[in-house]
Amino acid sequence: MESLYNAAQCRALDRLAIDQQATPGFTLMTRAGQAALDCLLERWPDARALTVCCGKGNNAGDGYVVAALARRLGLAVELLQVGDPAALEGDAALARDMAQASGVAVAGAWPDAPAGDVVVDALLGTGLRGPLRPPYAAAVNWINGSGRPVLALDLPTGVDADTGSVTDPVVRAAVTISFIGRKLGLYTGPGRSVAGARRFAGLGVGAPVYRQVDGCPLLEYPELPAAYRVPARDPGAYKQSFGHVLVVGGDHSMGGAPLMAAEAALRTGAGLVTVVTRAGHRPAILARRPETMVVDADDPAARRAALDRATCLVVGPGLGRGPWGCALLEEALASGKPALVDADGLYGLRDLSRAGRGPLIVTPHPGEAAALLGGTSAAVQADRLHAARTLVSELDAVVVLKGAGTVVAAPDGGGAPRVLGICAHGNPGMASAGMGDVLSGVIGGLLAQGLAPAAAAVAGTCLHSLAADQAVQRVGERSLLATDLLEPMIAILAGETRH
Repeated sequence: MESLYNAAQCRALDRLAIDQQATPGFTLMTRAGQAALDCLLERWPDARALTVCCGKGNNAGDGYVVAALARRLGLAVELLQVGDPAALEGDAALARDMAQASGVAVAGAWPDAPAGDVVVDALLGTGLRGPLRPPYAAAVNWINGSGRPVLALDLPTGVDADTGSVTDPVVRAAVTISFIGRKLGLYTGPGRSVAGARRFAGLGVGAPVYRQVDGCPLLEYPELPAAYRVPARDPGAYKQSFGHVLVVGGDHSMGGAPLMAAEAALRTGAGLVTVVTRAGHRPAILARRPETMVVDADDPAARRAALDRATCLVVGPGLGRGPWGCALLEEALASGKPALVDADGLYGLRDLSRAGRGPLIVTPHPGEAAALLGGTSAAVQADRLHAARTLVSELDAVVVLKGAGTVVAAPDGGGAPRVLGICAHGNPGMASAGMGDVLSGVIGGLLAQGLAPAAAAVAGTCLHSLAADQAVQRVGERSLLATDLLEPMIAILAGETRH
C-alpha cells in the first residue's frame, strides 16, 4: 500500500534522499520543477504563458525552476514574488539564479490580472504555520480571483500538510502535484476539497528511503493485504458458516434504514440476517428482501432469542433517540456480541456502561463524532486523525470517521490508538441518505464472516467507497442512491471469487 506523510516525515524523506542516495537538494528541486512543468503541459497543452507565484522557501525554489524550464521551452513567464527575492537562501537561491539566467525577471509589482494562461502556486507548500500572514493572504486572494486554472506545487497554499485543515483564504487548485511524499493533508478533510486532481512525483527516491519513514497507509481496496480479505468459501460450507448479522433499528417512519443495512450484509456474504424492528416494517422488508428474517422489537422473548442466535450486531440504522431506541441499544450491547454502532445509536453510546460489552466498531460522521467528543464538527474537521484517535481512546472501539478521506483507527495491542489508514476512494455523491446504513451492513457482513473488527472496518469502508466510485460513473454524483452501490459491490466481490 502507498503511504501518506506529514510535513516532518516529508522533511525526513528529503534528508534521507540527500544523505543516503547522494542526491543533492538542488537536483531534487530541478526534478520537481521538471515534473511540475510536465504535469502542467499535460493538463493544459495549449498554454503559452505562465504566471508563477513564489514565496520565500524551497517551494519558491520549485516555482523558480518551473519558470526557468518554461522559459527555455519558449513559453512566456510572469514571475511574482512575495517578499524580496534577494532574501532567498540555499537551493531556492540557486533556483532563482537559474531562472534569471534563463531570462526570467521578477515583476516589480503584482498586476491587476495575470498574464499567464495558468497560475502556478509556489508560495508555501509544507511551510504553513498557523494563519496566513497578510502578504500571503493577499497573494492567495489574488490567485483565486485571477480566473485562471491553478497548479499547486506540493500543497495549495493554506492547506495544512499534517491535518488537511485550511486557512481562510486558501488556494483552490485545479491540480496539485506533490513531491517525494504524498502529503497527508491532500487526502482527508477540507484539504482534499481544494486540491483538485492530485498528482505525485517521486523524483527518483528509492524504496530503501521510504522503508525508513512510517507514513499513514493510503487504503486502496484492490491493494489490501490478505488479513483484510474474507477467505474463499469451502465447497462444503453451509449458511451458518458465514455468520448471522442482527440489525437493530427502524423506529416509526424509518424502516428503510435497517432494510438497507440488512441487504448490504447479505450481499457482502453474511449467511443469515435478522432485522429487529417495529412490527409495522415487516411487510415492506420482506417484500423487498425476502431472504431476511424480521423480529418484532416489542416482543421481548423473540428479541432475546434473536440476540442469542446472532454472530454480530449492527445497531443504529433508523433507531431514533427516544426511549425505545435507547433501550434496544443497551440490551444489544449488554449481550457481549461484537457490535457496530452507527447513526442514532451513537448518541446513546456515551451514557452506557462498558461492562459486559463485546468488541465495538463505531462509524460516525463529523457531526456524530463531535457529539461523542463533546465538541464541534469544525474541531473534528480541523484534525480528523486526532479526532479518530481520541474516539478510539474514549470508547475503546474501532473508529471509522466518515467524510472526505475516511479515517480508520483502532486500539493497538496495548490499547493505544493507532490510525490504520485513510480510504483512497469515495466521492461527493455519497452525501445522500442511507449511505451510512449500507456501510454498516457491509462491515457487519464482513464481521460475521470472521474478519477481526479492525480488518472488517478497513475492508468494508474501502469496498463501500470503491463501489460508490464505480456506481457514480453510471448515474452521476447528483443521482447516486445508497442502494446503487450494491450492484458494483457484487461485481467487485465476484471478481475476487474468480481470481
